[in-house]
This record gives sequence, C-alpha cells and structure tokens, in this order.
Amino acid sequence: MSATWKYPPRLDLAHTPTPLQKMARLSDQLGVEIYFKRDDLTGSEVSGNKIRKLEFLLAEARGEGAEVVITCGGAQSNHCRATALAATRLGLKSVLLLRTPDPEHPPAVQGNILLDRLAGAEIIWITPDQYQERDELMRQVGDRLQARGEKVYIIPEGGSNAMGAWGYVRSMQELKAQLETLDDGEGCPTTVVTATGSGGTTSGLLLGRRILALDVRVVGVNVCDNRNYFQQRIGAICGEFKQRFGLPGKIEAANGIEILDGYVGRGYALSRPEELAAIRDLARLEGVILDPVYTGKAYYGLRSELQRNPAAFGQRIVFIHTGGLFGLFPIAAELAPLLGQ
Repeated sequence: MSATWKYPPRLDLAHTPTPLQKMARLSDQLGVEIYFKRDDLTGSEVSGNKIRKLEFLLAEARGEGAEVVITCGGAQSNHCRATALAATRLGLKSVLLLRTPDPEHPPAVQGNILLDRLAGAEIIWITPDQYQERDELMRQVGDRLQARGEKVYIIPEGGSNAMGAWGYVRSMQELKAQLETLDDGEGCPTTVVTATGSGGTTSGLLLGRRILALDVRVVGVNVCDNRNYFQQRIGAICGEFKQRFGLPGKIEAANGIEILDGYVGRGYALSRPEELAAIRDLARLEGVILDPVYTGKAYYGLRSELQRNPAAFGQRIVFIHTGGLFGLFPIAAELAPLLGQ
C-alpha cells in the first residue's frame, strides 16, 4: 500500500494472515491451478470472513464509546454469530435481528443460534417481510436503547459498508504478498472468486485490487438476489468508500463488476442435492469443509463453470473460503442421504 494510504483503526480479533493453500487433487481433476485462501481459519468461534470486517467496525464502535452493537441477518447468520462473540470479547452487549418465517416459533437452538445464545446476545425474531425494513428496524431498536441511556452502534447486514470493506482491502494485501511468493516475481493470470451475499467482501476485494494496483480478476458468485442487484450494491459500497476515504482512480461502472449469476438455486440458505454433493465431494477429495449458504453455492458454481470450460477463469484461481462451518449442523438431515454408510 502506498505510504499516502493508512488503514483506519483496527482491533486485532482475527488470526491473520490466513494461509493460501493449493488444492492439488482438485486442480488435477478440473485441469486448472486452484488455491483456497483459508479465511475459514481466522479463528474458531469467530471464524470466517465477517471477523475481518468487524475488526474495523468494532474499532469504530469502541472509538465512539458504544456499549451495545446492533446488527441483523438470517437465522443462521455467520455475521451475527461473529458479531455477538466479538462484542462479548470487548465487553459490549449485542442485539441481533434474525429473520425467520414464524417469529412465534423460532428455529431450534443449534448451529450459529446456539453460539449467539452462548454469547449472551439478545435475539429479536422478525419475519422476511419485516426484514425488508431491517435498517429502519435497527434504528428503532437503537432509539429505544439510547432513550435508556445506552450508547449504540449499528452494523449493517454482513458488516457490508465502506468501513467494513477495509477488512478485504487488508486481505487483498495479504494475497498480493502470497502471490508474489508463488510467482517468484513473475505474474500468472489469476482470478479471485468469492461468494457474494451482502456485497462487502467483494467490494473490499475490488477496492484492494485498485488501491494495491494488483493485476487480478475478481468474480463474485451471488448466493441470493441477482447480478444486477449486486452490481448496484457493490457499486454503492465502493462509492461510499471513495466519498469517505478517497480512492485513487475511477470507480468502475456497476456493469463492469463481475458477478457469476445462475447459482442461487432454491434461494438463500436453501440447498439443492447437487450443491450438497459438491460439498461432500470436496471434503472427501481435499479434507476441506464448505458451508451450505455461501461457500458451497459459490464452489458449486465455480466447479460447474470449469467443468464446461476449464479456461473460463484463466491459469490460476484463488477461491476465498469465507467459513460458515456451523451452518452445516442444522441441515444434517439433508446431508445424511448423501453420505452412505
């Protein structure tokens, strides 16, 4: 990073840098060099990509004197779990607005929900319709808490805003150094592939590429919504970043942001047998565990594209493993028929 660039304040919450590991058997199988950037190894209870964003967001929260953090997500949200546990580590309280079809009968206390409860988070269950107004609902909860004299900091869905994007600018700086070691000073055409669920990780990778002048292609695989939605969403985060922090050069147009659409399947956090089979097959091939909501869908999309055209992403692929292991446990019954004896 240029000497004129400085990161905002950051808390040391994640185990970084995370390793870049070659998937040798997978590479042989698909006919292209594939590496995994193991962001599932950022920690145990706070594992995954979200903690990178939270290092910056919670630093800002603490700098503002916050006592309570409020955020939102799906019932098995990795972001909410990481937020609750990281907040507890810092002596902060957390309030989570979690989406479920029937708030009167919330999901079982397992997976990420179990960890939310263990961390002492207050959970407010809301319907999918209410979730459409999540930012307003979080503001209302914040207003009630502030009226009681508690200082509040609101974190958007997925930690996906300009401040959170710094987490993946920093990850891209790690990746740049790792690629230089692999290449011995000589570049190799590389495509970075990541699951895209709220846009913050993909935004940070794109911003890091520009700030660091790194010659790589960045492709997001959307796990919900569609290409147009995420091109607009990521463009907005990058625009917010430029306005707040400045950025050299021109932000690319939304339609220049690469999103590999077509792999949402049954919908967000809903798995198809072929996606689960891909998770099983990778576990048996490389001993690497993906999750059903993000990395499983993104990997299934990546593998499907490579099976059709091994040259689709160039000579080398870096897949960002964004974690999510705990999301497998609530769907054990769906996985069981695929596992054999």
